[in-house]
Amino acid sequence: MAKRSPLVLLAGAALVAAIGYWGGARHGEAFVAAKQPLVAQAIAGVQGTPVRARMTNGAGSPTRHLVLENAATLDEATRARVARAVAQVPGVGGVFWADGSAAAQAEAPRYTPLHCQEDVEGLLRSRTIRFEGGSSELVPASQVLLDEVAEALQPCLGSIIAVSGHTDNSGPEPGNLELSRERAVAVREALMRRGIPRDGLRAMGYGSRQPVAGLAPSDPANRRIEFSVIATEPLVPTPVDTPGAR
Repeated sequence: MAKRSPLVLLAGAALVAAIGYWGGARHGEAFVAAKQPLVAQAIAGVQGTPVRARMTNGAGSPTRHLVLENAATLDEATRARVARAVAQVPGVGGVFWADGSAAAQAEAPRYTPLHCQEDVEGLLRSRTIRFEGGSSELVPASQVLLDEVAEALQPCLGSIIAVSGHTDNSGPEPGNLELSRERAVAVREALMRRGIPRDGLRAMGYGSRQPVAGLAPSDPANRRIEFSVIATEPLVPTPVDTPGAR
C-alpha cells in the first residue's frame, strides 16, 4: 500500500477540521434561530419590553449563555422577573445583564456560608485558577487545582455554589465583563465534568468592579475566580411572587 505524503495527510486533517467547525457553527446558528423567538416571548410575557437578548459571545459565535441588554428603564423587580423567565427557556444556559448586575440570581434565596467555602479559599490562598491570556481557556496547571476544588466541594453538594469571575481594569469594562463571565462559565463547566451537579452552580462575571481589598483596580492580582458556598433557605412569597396579594 502506497504511503501518503505528510502534506496530503495535513491537508486531509485540515479539511476534516474545517468541516467540523462548519457543522458546529451551523448547529449553533440553528440553535439561536430556534431559541430567539422563545426568549422574546418569555420577555414579553413578563412585560420586559424593551429588553433584548444577545445570544452571541464576545467573538460573535452563537452561545446558549444569554446577555440581556437595554434594561436601563426597568426597576429591579421587573429585571428579576425577566431574568427568571429567560432562564426557564429550555436549552438556555447562563443569563447575564450587559451592565454586570445579577440576572437569574436576582431573586436569590437567603443564604448562610458553609464550611466548604473556607476549604476552597484555603486551596486558593497560595494558588490561582489561571487562564490563557485574554481567553477563557484554563491552563493545564489549573486543571489539577480544580480537581482539588471539586473534591473540597463534595461535602456541601446540595447547596448553591456561586462562581464569580473578576478582572483588573486594564481594558474597556464591557470587555472585562464579558471575559469575567466567560471564565466563570468555564470554571462552572469544569466543575460539572468533575461531578458537581449543574443545578447547584451559578456563574457570574463582575469585570473590574470588585477589586481585592487593598489593591489598586489596575493590579493584575484582581484577575481571579472566587467561590461562595451557601446553604439555601425557603423564600417567603412577596406581592411580586403572588399578584393580587395584600
